[in-house]
Amino acid sequence: MKLPVRSLLFICAIILLLGLSAWHLIPHAQYTVLKVSDGDTITVTDTKGAKIHVRFACVDAPEIPHSNQEKYTKNKIARNQFNWGMKAQQRVQQLIDQGGDRVALKITDSDRYGRQIGEVRLADGTLIQEVLAREGLALVYRPYLKNCPSATAVEQAEAKAKSQRTGVWSDARFVEPWQYRSRK
Repeated sequence: MKLPVRSLLFICAIILLLGLSAWHLIPHAQYTVLKVSDGDTITVTDTKGAKIHVRFACVDAPEIPHSNQEKYTKNKIARNQFNWGMKAQQRVQQLIDQGGDRVALKITDSDRYGRQIGEVRLADGTLIQEVLAREGLALVYRPYLKNCPSATAVEQAEAKAKSQRTGVWSDARFVEPWQYRSRK
């Protein structure tokens, strides 16, 4: 039996909605956030006290200064990058604080620095990466999308921020984080 395209789209939409709403129903391991390193990296502890460095799946946030030389640079491109990076870091910290320093992780991979790559959600199910993309404080990072179960939601959030010129999308001088790093 061949279903009409409209029926298939409806079925796919229902499956997607059920999958998103099921997040609240599925028990996920809770982690305590020890540190917000920047706009896309946190350090957490599991229930046994083991530290885990987590790089956010799906997105890349602007860089923050990592040295005094960078902190006090006169380079306008770097200062702009760091300004947006600090805003992203502060927003992640604000979200974490709102969630009571607890997050749920869905680890999807690891990177060359030994960090776990994963989706990070607050206790209420809010996907931090989606918030950052919607607010223009992080950009979709295509190399990580293959390991991002919520890629569509994050891409849609970024598209909305871009069309509304929110966050970095309002700044004509902003350089994408991966381009900024490649110039260093």
